[in-house]
Amino acid sequence: MPRAVDGTRRSDRRRKILKMAKGFKSRRKNVFRTAKDAVRKSLQYAYRDRRQKKRDFRRLWITRLSAALRPFDLSYSKFIHGLKLANVSLDRLSLSNMAIEDSQAFSEVVNLAKKSLGVIA
Repeated sequence: MPRAVDGTRRSDRRRKILKMAKGFKSRRKNVFRTAKDAVRKSLQYAYRDRRQKKRDFRRLWITRLSAALRPFDLSYSKFIHGLKLANVSLDRLSLSNMAIEDSQAFSEVVNLAKKSLGVIA
């Protein structure tokens, strides 16, 4: 009985890696050995950056809120503390969008936070 030398398992595995390396530059896209390393590294970056993205967006929302609170003479930390005291449970994304799109409603929320802090609104 003849022995199977080169089955589909190996070629399927290589094809999968090379397919994932599509769009890479130079040898990284068509040489298996370098493509394998490049794909492994790219998957590591993708895993890490899915978590990093959440942090980056939170930082962006906080920066926007801080900028929107400057005209009200209120710091971000005092604002968030005031919201907690007033039992307002709005997340930073919705507060940031409110500051950009609906300034009237945002000023009401700021006044509510100021009142709960004891600052004259």
